[in-house]
Amino acid sequence: MGGTTEGGRVERRAVVTAGTGGIGLETAKGLAARGLTVTVVGRDAGRGARAVEEIAAVATGEQPRFVAADLASLGAVRTLAARLADEGPLAVLVNNVGGMFARRQRTADGIEASFAVNHLSPYLLTELLLDRLREGAPSRIVNVTSGSVQLARRTFAAVEPPGGYYGFHWYGRAKLAHLAYTFDLAERLRGSGVGVFAADPGGAATAMTDGTLTSPRIVSPGLRLLWPLVRRRFARSTAGPASVAARPSVTAATDPALDGDTGLLIGPEGRPVPAYRGSTDARIVAEVLGLSRRLAPTGV
Repeated sequence: MGGTTEGGRVERRAVVTAGTGGIGLETAKGLAARGLTVTVVGRDAGRGARAVEEIAAVATGEQPRFVAADLASLGAVRTLAARLADEGPLAVLVNNVGGMFARRQRTADGIEASFAVNHLSPYLLTELLLDRLREGAPSRIVNVTSGSVQLARRTFAAVEPPGGYYGFHWYGRAKLAHLAYTFDLAERLRGSGVGVFAADPGGAATAMTDGTLTSPRIVSPGLRLLWPLVRRRFARSTAGPASVAARPSVTAATDPALDGDTGLLIGPEGRPVPAYRGSTDARIVAEVLGLSRRLAPTGV
C-alpha cells in the first residue's frame, strides 16, 4: 500500500538508513531498480545529494530523496520516525546503520556508541514505524547483521559487558543484540503481513572497515597475539565490492520467493542460513528487550 503516482501506480515506499554510501547506497539502488520509492537516511547533505543522483539513475519508480538524521541520537531517531510516519504507509525498512569504533565512545545520550548505533537506534526506529509497516503490508523489515556476532559476549544485563573495550567484539555484541531482537520481532509480527529478516552482507570494502579493521586494538589480547593472521582474514573478508555485499539485503527486501516467510537470516550468498549461535536464546532475548525498553522507551 502507499500513495498513488501520476501514472496511477500504487507507490511503495522504502527507507534505507545509512544509505548514502557503501552497502547502504547499493541496497538503495537495488530497491529503486525494483520500483520502490526510496528514502535514504544519513548525516551529510552533500553525500545525500550524490547518493540521490546515483539512485535516480537506476530508479524505475518515483524519484528517491535524502533525509538528514544523526542516528547516534535517540532524539533524532524519534524526530525521523515522526517525519517518516507522517508520509504514510511503508513497504520496506532496511536498518543498514552500523558502526565500529576503535576506542570507547558515548553518544549525546550518554550511551556506549556501539550499542547505541548498532542496536538501540534501529530498534527504536523500527518500533516507532511498526504501524506504518502494518499499513503498508505486505511489507518487510530487514536488519543488517554481521558474522562478528559469533565472537560476541552473550550477556546483556547492562549496556557494557564486563572487561576491557575491544571494538570488534563490542560491535559483534551489539549486532547480536539486534539479531536477537529481529527474531523475536518476527514472531511478534507473524501473521500481520510484515515479514522480518536479517541480512548478513559478509563484508565489503567500506569506510567503516577501512577505518577500523587495520588496528590490533579492536580485538581482544588473545587475538592480538595472532594479529597478522587476523588482519589477513579481515582483509580477505572485506575485499569485495559493496554491490555484492548488498545483495542479501536486497534479496530479503524484495525476493518474491520469501513472500509469506519471516524470521529468516539471509546469508552472504543470498540464501537463508541457520541462525547464529545465541541469537534465539530466550535468556539473551529477555535481557536485550528489557535493556532496550529501558533505554529507548517507545512511549516518550
